[in-house]
Amino acid sequence: MTVTTAAGADPWAIPPLFAQLVDDTSLLQPKSEALGVDAVVARYLSARDGRYGGLVGQLVCPVSRLPALVQELARSVPSRPVDVSLVVDTGLGAVPKALSTVFSRSSLLTPRTVETAAPPDVDGVWLERVSEFVPEDVMAVVEPRRPASTGPDSTAEWLEAVRRVAAHGCAPKLRCGGPRASDVPSVVEVEEFVRVVVDAGRPFTTLGLRQVVRLDDGVRPVQHGILNLLVGVARALAGGDVRTALESTDGSALAHEVGEFSERAVKGVRGLLSRCGADPEPVPATRLADLGLLA
Repeated sequence: MTVTTAAGADPWAIPPLFAQLVDDTSLLQPKSEALGVDAVVARYLSARDGRYGGLVGQLVCPVSRLPALVQELARSVPSRPVDVSLVVDTGLGAVPKALSTVFSRSSLLTPRTVETAAPPDVDGVWLERVSEFVPEDVMAVVEPRRPASTGPDSTAEWLEAVRRVAAHGCAPKLRCGGPRASDVPSVVEVEEFVRVVVDAGRPFTTLGLRQVVRLDDGVRPVQHGILNLLVGVARALAGGDVRTALESTDGSALAHEVGEFSERAVKGVRGLLSRCGADPEPVPATRLADLGLLA
């Protein structure tokens, strides 16, 4: 679907495929690399309220850093509440207090999701416990961790955990990158994950997508791309070739395919790929604009 700007419409409007797609995960970075909360908040608010603000999604915050975030937002006085995703890093028992804090500061924050990593033996009992801690109007996101060992059995166990998470009504999360080489899944693993969530019909989120187009130049570490995943999901919904979409490093070709998405395809893709967690430095609007996907 090619989005055009109608007379009188917002010339900075973001096409529906990219609306609120990219979350800011800066607060999840290792302490040695992390920006201060003040710098993260300033950058996030500037991006959200700027020209391509419609691209910006949630601010992702570990529960342990929530007090500092609240303090900084109170000092910054945002023009409207910040959509926040709470990442459980101090145990599920800390979630009620964290949500209470967020709800009590409604002028600063709006809780959208609660994210947690799943134990290796994730089952219905554990997932029900997650649901008990997360209100119905807040999405529960669960990351079944890929096994450290490779092989068909371990991959099958991981994918079965993804199915259980989706069947329980939670949104599975796919880690696409991170500080360790093992944080980057193979193309085959990403394809299999996509096919599982498409079959389940449940939305999913990602973490660690820092590129708009796949980076695979034989010099730098391989990184998956946002456009690759969007096209991969669209092809999976249509019964097409997912793997070549995930492998492509041709930004122009991917952008052309995205530009041909029908309105129905856009709704289908975003109904599944709800958010992409990235450290937006800068927010990838410039690259998307270079490819002709943003005005």
